[in-house]
Amino acid sequence: MPENISNIIEMQNVGIRYGQGPEVLSDIRLSLKRGSFHFLTGKSGAGKTSLLSMMYLAQRPSRGRMSVFGKDINFTNRDGLSSLRRRIGVVFQDFRLLDHLSAFDNVALPLRVCGMDEREIRKRVSELLSWVELDNHMLDATATLSGGEKQRIAIARAVINRPELLLADEPTGNVDNFIAPKLMKLFVELNKLGTTVVIATHSEKLINDFVYPRLHLQNKELHVIYPDSYSILGGGNV
Repeated sequence: MPENISNIIEMQNVGIRYGQGPEVLSDIRLSLKRGSFHFLTGKSGAGKTSLLSMMYLAQRPSRGRMSVFGKDINFTNRDGLSSLRRRIGVVFQDFRLLDHLSAFDNVALPLRVCGMDEREIRKRVSELLSWVELDNHMLDATATLSGGEKQRIAIARAVINRPELLLADEPTGNVDNFIAPKLMKLFVELNKLGTTVVIATHSEKLINDFVYPRLHLQNKELHVIYPDSYSILGGGNV
């Protein structure tokens, strides 16, 4: 069972740099509440990918304090970090699929790692691939599919085990205007079930069509921006 914590991620005065270079992000303060939904925005090079990489525990901060699911990651060993990562779903911009596997087997992978019964896996994966309109490609090797189809497989794989935290980097960037709203609906429904969602995007249409607060990166700093029609009291957790 998940811990009874209100904040999925806490960052206090967090900075990150690569090697001896200058800081990419500085003095980041963030309290990401359980069950919240945010867009992550900023110009190219603003540090969105770096912030996401800290959130899914691929990078540790260079300084400051950060906790994920209530665990201070500066004092969490490799096994502990691996355990935390299993509670996070990630949609990478470059997909990171196993091209020699079928669409079905790519999506089923997180469930098989968890030891789920194969009959339940077949049911869940088939339903989800049908939802993202890939039921006709279940047995196709991902190497043979288009970029938009691979994007949908990557999204399905990230959400199949209903993660507590979902991080998505430009998840609608390779799909058409018909599929994009359907994928967003999937994220919204997952959020209603309790998953905390952060979506990095450059799409103004997406931001305008779905009224959620933005985590906006500018000048190495993070700012929270609320839409005019968003109610902090009635619009969800922040």
